[in-house]
Amino acid sequence: MLRHGILNARLAGGLARLGHTHQIVIADAGLPLPYGVRGCRIVDLALVAGIPRFEQVLDAILDVVVVERAEAALESRSHPSHGWIAARLDTLSLISHEALKSRLPQTQLVVRTGESTPYANVILHCGVPF
Repeated sequence: MLRHGILNARLAGGLARLGHTHQIVIADAGLPLPYGVRGCRIVDLALVAGIPRFEQVLDAILDVVVVERAEAALESRSHPSHGWIAARLDTLSLISHEALKSRLPQTQLVVRTGESTPYANVILHCGVPF
């Protein structure tokens, strides 16, 4: 039994397989997921609307992963989700929501939350701790 960190076995395993430049998407409950894309693991944590929250999942992942840079939707600027992401990631770039969705097939890991706030999606580009 783990003492701390990510307890979900599928999520912990997916994170452990990542390397430098790999991408993680933390998604709200409504983002269309790339099912059937080879090399893309999807971990669906959504239980009911709002659970787990995007912020909770983002914080848990940021505790264990080195992030080189991140991207979120330009459209998020007028929603609370932008503040949640920008407060935690100082290497944040903004791209259109359509561009973000088009990058999903190149992602190695997608983590779906129960979040129902618009544009609560972020692409994390993995770095290295050295």
